[in-house]
Amino acid sequence: MSSSPRLPSRTFGSVATAMVTPFRDDDTVDIDAAVAVAVKLVDDGCDALVVHGTTGESPTTHQPEKDAVMRAVVDAVGDRAMIIGGAGSNDTAHAVRIAQGAERSGARGLLVVSPYYNRPSQEGVYQHVVTVADAVDLPVMLYDIPGRTGVAFADETLDRLAEHPRILAVKDATGNVPAGFERMARTGLEYYSGDDALNFDWLAHGASGVVSVVGHVAAGAYAEMVREVDAGDLPGARTVAARMRPVVGAIMGGGQGAVMAKAALHLQGVIPSPAVRLPLVQAPEADVAQLESVLREHGLLGAGR
Repeated sequence: MSSSPRLPSRTFGSVATAMVTPFRDDDTVDIDAAVAVAVKLVDDGCDALVVHGTTGESPTTHQPEKDAVMRAVVDAVGDRAMIIGGAGSNDTAHAVRIAQGAERSGARGLLVVSPYYNRPSQEGVYQHVVTVADAVDLPVMLYDIPGRTGVAFADETLDRLAEHPRILAVKDATGNVPAGFERMARTGLEYYSGDDALNFDWLAHGASGVVSVVGHVAAGAYAEMVREVDAGDLPGARTVAARMRPVVGAIMGGGQGAVMAKAALHLQGVIPSPAVRLPLVQAPEADVAQLESVLREHGLLGAGR
C-alpha cells in the first residue's frame, strides 16, 4: 500500500496569482506589460492566473480592454497555465456579458464574486451565480469575500451551488479557516486560499491551492509551500510561510494589494509604470520605500536595484 498522501483535486491549478492590469501613465491599458507580467508569473511557478479580478482593477476596465488583455495573456501563456477570467459585478446582466467575453477571448475558467454593495438576499446571490454559470461553458470558482462585498455565501447557498455541475471551487477570503474546512468536507467543493496571510493554514487543512496577490513576487515560494504540503512536510511548508510573512505584510498589510503589487512589479522592472485608475491612487513614497527594503532583504529585487 502506498504511503503517499492523497492530493486534493485541482481544477484551477495549485498556485494562481490574481494578476494586475498594467496601465500606462496616460491611463491606457498596457498590453505588452500585461504579457510580461503573465510570462513572469508562469515562469516563477504559477500554474493558473486570474485575469480581471479585483486585483486587476476589474471595476474600472471596460469590455474591449478586458477582451484584449485576456486574448494576449491566453496567447502568451495559455498553453502553460489555466487562465481564469474574473466575472464580477453587482449587475447580473453585466456579469453575464463579462463572463461571455472571457470565454470568447479564451479563458478556461471563471471567478464569480457575490454581488457587492446592493446586498441581495441569499436567493438573489444564488440566482446571480447560477445565471452567470449557465451563460457559459466554463468551470466556475466562487469568490467569498464578505469584507469587500457586504454579503457572504451562506452554508445553504453553498450547498445548493455545489450541486451545479460546473461550480467546482471556492476562493475563500472570509478569514474563517475552520468553517471552510467543514464546508470543504460537506460540499466537495475545492477550496482555495484567498488571503495570503492564511495560505499555509488553508493548505494544511486540505485546500487545493492559493489565489494570491503576493504571488506577483512570491509565486516560487508558494509553489514550494504546496510541494511541501503535498509531501506531508508541514514543518517545511511552515518555514516557507514564516519566510514570506514580511513580504505579505509589505504588500497586503495596508489593504491596498493591487496598488502595492504594481509598486513591487515596477521596482522589479517588470512593468514600466505603477499607474492605477481612480479611485485607487499610487502608494505613498514611504510605503514604496518600505516595500523596496523588504523585497531587497528577501532577494526579490534584481541585481543593482
